[in-house]
Amino acid sequence: MKLRCAILDDYQQVALTAADWSPIMDKVEVKSIDRHIDQPDELVELIADCEIVVIMRERTPFRASLLARLPNLKLLITTGMRNASIDLAAAASQGVIVCGTGGAGNATAELTWALILGLARNIVVEHNAIRSGQWQSTIGTDLYGKTLGVLGLGKLGSKIAKFGHAFGMDVVAWSQNLTKERADEVGVRLASSKEELLESSDFVSIHLVLSERTRGLIRAAELKRMRPSAYLINTSRAPIVDQVALAEALQNSWIAGAAVDVFEVEPLPQGDIYRSLPNLLTTPHIGYVSKANYEAFYRDVVEDIQAYLSGSPVRTLS
Repeated sequence: MKLRCAILDDYQQVALTAADWSPIMDKVEVKSIDRHIDQPDELVELIADCEIVVIMRERTPFRASLLARLPNLKLLITTGMRNASIDLAAAASQGVIVCGTGGAGNATAELTWALILGLARNIVVEHNAIRSGQWQSTIGTDLYGKTLGVLGLGKLGSKIAKFGHAFGMDVVAWSQNLTKERADEVGVRLASSKEELLESSDFVSIHLVLSERTRGLIRAAELKRMRPSAYLINTSRAPIVDQVALAEALQNSWIAGAAVDVFEVEPLPQGDIYRSLPNLLTTPHIGYVSKANYEAFYRDVVEDIQAYLSGSPVRTLS
């Protein structure tokens, strides 16, 4: 009898074509669910018989309460090697192995820069203007000679800093643990404080891991320190920025605009203010949604399942 496997939140219906699943098809029956299910009862009904569940990043949280209702679950695979929406302790106590995957690594940085360019040159506004019969309705903001502030200088932040240099920008960076040695290595200036970075930057891009230290790192007080002509970009995690404060900042022109790819509730509810703010550029958490990334994700998912079947799990999370 084959093991049952469910792939959740396969919005684009590409999970089974992004990789070669044939190595496990003789032992595993795979089904893909292409819509988000936010009701626990419905989700349990659909996957209660599955020994293996594959989830896409944090689209569907696996808290202790959900795990307890899935006694047949033995292997939970998340794309990526970090997923704050999984209760790893509860999974371990229930005997559920949690594994991750690698990724292509460039998609989020590329989207971040697309958002920066979109804000600077009013791409969406001008596109919509043409569609409605208008012609040249805005004046763009130049990047050359401007200051790019990068919050977090890890893998992604470093790539954004290099993009900034390529566009002739002055790049400054800050995070709680950032050292001058690391800043020098990337070729950026180290801000003496978060406040200095916010006050001196024309564009501020966030590239931090969500933790207790970074949750609410940008609140009303921080947004008021930014220049009225400045822009904030967040492709990391929504709770790093106080969502109410950001809406207020945009409504009251504390800053010129913002771009976000991440939200506290996803999918973003109908009627949410973030769907209607004119100076907010939004994308539906697609930073990691690219062909190369999906191919890497699902190739490793197949490898994770093969390793589990052989009794030697790989890329385990704890």
